[in-house]
Amino acid sequence: MRAAVITFPGSNCDRDMAVAIEQVSGTAPIRVWHGDAELPDGLDFIALPGGFSYGDYLRSGAMAANSPIMRSVVAAAERGVPVLGVCNGFQVLTEAGLLPGALMRNAGQTFICRTVPLTVENGESLFTRGYGSGATIRIPVAHHDGNFFADAETLDRLEGEGRVAFRYGEAVNGSQRDIAGVLNEAGNVLGMMPHPERAIEDAQGGSDGRAMFESIFANLAVA
Repeated sequence: MRAAVITFPGSNCDRDMAVAIEQVSGTAPIRVWHGDAELPDGLDFIALPGGFSYGDYLRSGAMAANSPIMRSVVAAAERGVPVLGVCNGFQVLTEAGLLPGALMRNAGQTFICRTVPLTVENGESLFTRGYGSGATIRIPVAHHDGNFFADAETLDRLEGEGRVAFRYGEAVNGSQRDIAGVLNEAGNVLGMMPHPERAIEDAQGGSDGRAMFESIFANLAVA
């Protein structure tokens, strides 16, 4: 299994993501710099980590979405390679056009950092089969611009097509319809605000994030 973690200027969760991938899969991911023109050959999985790419200057994720490596990430996603974007990675995915909507400033205008309950809305995706639909899990959040926004037509389509992967179990940041994670139409791209890589083992305060990575790698092994 060949995985890659993309690092942008200002990423601060890239090592956390790499450690989580190695702990669950047993194989260290390849670390890829945003300025690289091409991804390594034969990748099975790509992760865009959290942080503050380019200091969130201009708009969160907007500058990172135009980094050279993102052309290859978009092409890989369009070929069916699974891509996970967490927190700032979610913002980058929306700015790059791989996911709909946008991430806006939290409703309370404050940075939120705590563990929150999530409901698994779609337990059939390659990212969530380890949970099952309707499961309640607890995953940490750490964001200032995590308020998911889209027009009503887009929200209705996401819900109608089963593309809402996770929903907050409590009001967190003003996110429309409490959406915490969104899938692309093909189901191989997931953006989520909470940090599953921070919930891999009980020493971190909980291990509910581990099943996501186990689900991804199990499905890759079968494929």
